[in-house]
Amino acid sequence: MVGYNLILPILLFLIYKLIPRKHFSYHKKEEPDFAIIVTAYEQTNTLHAAVTSLLNLNYSNYIIYIVADKCDISNLNYNNEKVVLLRPEEPLQSNTRSHFYAINRFKRDHQFLTIIDSDNLVDPQYLNELNVLFDKGYKAVQGVRKAKNLDTLYACIDAVQDIYYHFYDREILFNIGSSATLAGSGMAFTTALYKECLETLDIKGAGFDKVLQIEILKGNHRIAFAKNAIVYDEKTSQSDQLVKQRARWFNTWFKYAGSGLGLLFTGIKNLSWNQFLFALLFLRPPLFLVVVISFALMVSSLFISQLVFYCWLIAFALFFAALFISLVNAKAQAKIYKAIVGIPLFMYYQLLSLMKIGKANKISVATQHFHNKTIEELKE
Repeated sequence: MVGYNLILPILLFLIYKLIPRKHFSYHKKEEPDFAIIVTAYEQTNTLHAAVTSLLNLNYSNYIIYIVADKCDISNLNYNNEKVVLLRPEEPLQSNTRSHFYAINRFKRDHQFLTIIDSDNLVDPQYLNELNVLFDKGYKAVQGVRKAKNLDTLYACIDAVQDIYYHFYDREILFNIGSSATLAGSGMAFTTALYKECLETLDIKGAGFDKVLQIEILKGNHRIAFAKNAIVYDEKTSQSDQLVKQRARWFNTWFKYAGSGLGLLFTGIKNLSWNQFLFALLFLRPPLFLVVVISFALMVSSLFISQLVFYCWLIAFALFFAALFISLVNAKAQAKIYKAIVGIPLFMYYQLLSLMKIGKANKISVATQHFHNKTIEELKE
C-alpha cells in the first residue's frame, strides 16, 4: 500500500519511453476569447508585476479580471480596457468564490478562462501555447509553473518537488493516456466546463483544484499538459511560510483522498485507463510522507526479513533514480542539485506542518508573497 509509490514513477517513465509521443502544433486561424482571472488575498505587492506580464502577452483577445479579496486597492490604478479591477464587498476567503465573483461579472461570454495567482508572472506565449491543446479538442489544460525565485535552500527544494510533479504527474501521465494533475494556477478551461464542475459547490479553504480535477475526471475528460505554457511561480523561501503552506496542503490531501478512491473504482468499472491511473496518483500521500513511512517500514523490516529489507532498499534506489531523471529532464540549475542535501531539514518543517493540519485554514488562508520582480528582471 505504501511501497508502490516508490516504484510507480520509474514504471511510468518506462511506459513513457515505450509509447511514441504526440507532437502538437497550432496553426493560428483566430484568437479564441480568454478571461484571465487573477486572485489576490490581503496582499497586492506582487500584482503590478503580474498584470504587467499579462498585458505583454503576445495575444489580443482577452480581458484580465483582478479579484482583490480583502485588499487595500487604493494604490491600484489600471487605466486599461483590458483590466477589470474587482473588490468584493465582504471577504470571500475562497478561491472558487473569487473565481465565480469574476465569472458573474464577465464583460462578455469568454470561451475560455485561465487562473493566475497574484504572485505569478506569465510568459508572452502563454495563451498561444494553451491554444495548441484547446485546438485539439481538450477542455482542460495545465501549464508549467517554473520557479520565480531560487534564493534560499527552501525555495530550491520546493522547486525540486515541483519539477518531480511536473514530469511524472503531468507530462508523463498525460503522454501515456491519462490526465495531468492540476497545480492551482497556470491552468485553463472552457468556461462551460469550469462552471459545470464547480458552480454548485462552495469550497472553503485550500484544495479547490483537487475537487475540480475529480469533477473533470468523473466525466472522463482528459486534462491536457502544455509544457510550453509557462507561468513563473513564487517558491516558499522562509520556514514559517513553508509550515503554513504545507499545513494547508496536507489538510486538503486528508480531506479529499476519499474522492480518489471513488474515482479508482469508477475507473475499474468503466475500464478507463484515464480515470484509473489518475486516481492512483491522486491517492498518493504527499511525497515526504511516502518517504518517511517507507523509511520506517524499511528499518522495521530488518527485524522481520533481510529479503524484505533489500526489497525496500531497491525501491528507494528506484525512487531516487526517478527523482534525478526528472531533474535531468528539466535541465535543473546546479543550485537545485546542491540543495538536495537540505531535504532532511525541509522534511522536518513538513513534519511540523503535519502537526498543524487541524487548524491549517485558521492559521493561514493564502501564502504570503515576498518577490515582486518583473518578468524582464527574472529573465536577466
